[in-house]
Amino acid sequence: MPAMLPTRLRVASATLSLFCMSMFGASQAATPPEHEAALQAIIAAFEEQYVFPEMRPRIAQHLKEAERSGRYDTQDAAEFAERVTADLQQVSGDKHLWLSVDPAGYAAAMETDNDDERVQAMWQRLALREHHGLTEMKVLGGNVRYLRISRFDWLNDQSGAAYDRAMSFLKDGDAVIIDLRGNGGGSHSAVRHLVSHFMDGDVLEMTFLEGSKPPVQSRTHEHLPAGRLKGMPLYVLIDLSSASAAEAFAYDVQQFKLGELVGGKTVGAANNNTLLPVAPNFILSISYGRPVHPVSNTNWEGVGVTPSVAADPAQALEVAHSLALKRLSERDGVSEENLLEYTWARAAVEASLHPVTFTKDRLQRLAGSYGSYKVEFRDGTLWLIRRDRAPARLSPMTADGLFAVERINGVRVKLTGKTMEVFRPGQPQPQVLPRA
Repeated sequence: MPAMLPTRLRVASATLSLFCMSMFGASQAATPPEHEAALQAIIAAFEEQYVFPEMRPRIAQHLKEAERSGRYDTQDAAEFAERVTADLQQVSGDKHLWLSVDPAGYAAAMETDNDDERVQAMWQRLALREHHGLTEMKVLGGNVRYLRISRFDWLNDQSGAAYDRAMSFLKDGDAVIIDLRGNGGGSHSAVRHLVSHFMDGDVLEMTFLEGSKPPVQSRTHEHLPAGRLKGMPLYVLIDLSSASAAEAFAYDVQQFKLGELVGGKTVGAANNNTLLPVAPNFILSISYGRPVHPVSNTNWEGVGVTPSVAADPAQALEVAHSLALKRLSERDGVSEENLLEYTWARAAVEASLHPVTFTKDRLQRLAGSYGSYKVEFRDGTLWLIRRDRAPARLSPMTADGLFAVERINGVRVKLTGKTMEVFRPGQPQPQVLPRA
């Protein structure tokens, strides 16, 4: 007889990151009968509720054959969980299927009277300690506003206010970059609130299907305290660690043509999952529903979301920033003041994307006195010396001799060997100093 499964713990929306950070848990011992009973419970769960009925017998058969082959003959619970996870994902292609060793989670799930309170308390603590997943906001060069969302947390009557403050910050920018690299998912309520700011109100955003139940629609909000950002140049950073709810937002951006996706292809985990306790100390993640997008009439399960601008994920921010500045510079009616700011900022971004090096001989030839300034070669680099000021290192930006001056408010100098041109932010023409 298969082991009985207590009431399941449903994740608010498809999510990977929260429970997969230590998916297989610490090594623990378990007896062969316990593993056998756990496997029977897992098979029973899939036969009863997996999102794709036609796949249920195939998954069950695959697990049974693996058991008969001796694949699960181990007393290490973590190793057992790892093998089951690999088999589930191999036969289904579903990244939301996994088994973890989680004694604390199992114990909480078994206390059925307090399930909802315990799960809610866990989510609330994480959300509040990490500012609802909105972990970084800053102004980049050219007034490009940056927001990092590490996870799509959502607490009713709390997270919305945090998102509204973040949206007010983004709204004052000339362009927006939202960083979803490494974001493993979370609540679709957060996705819905975020994407609503870039669309009209009351637009069908996603439909969720679960067995024979009536479809559930997600529609964009009609009222937004921070207002809308429609038409704002939008760049979203993604990579192979962007999953689930993070992919939902990226997919919306792609399908509704709201902006550019920059980086690498995402995981490909679209299904909605739930968490089930399995004796003795396991937690099983199983997909119970799936989203359908109104534009594509499908989703990103198994295929991921492909970026419109492919880039090394480690450099995706710089690539998106440079692209944003380039397109802002090319807009009709851009003011000379803004154009100068965009050009200035882009030069720094391009220098970080395409670093240049100078030979020791060339650096030594550029050293000398220029007006009240002196350029010295020491420790393999150039330093700018001014009276009564600390020396400032010169970092090469371009092959023609443009250098950034560290610690002096964005000042740059260009050394030609005969002159030093001093560039300051906001000034269209440099100060030219001949070499003494």
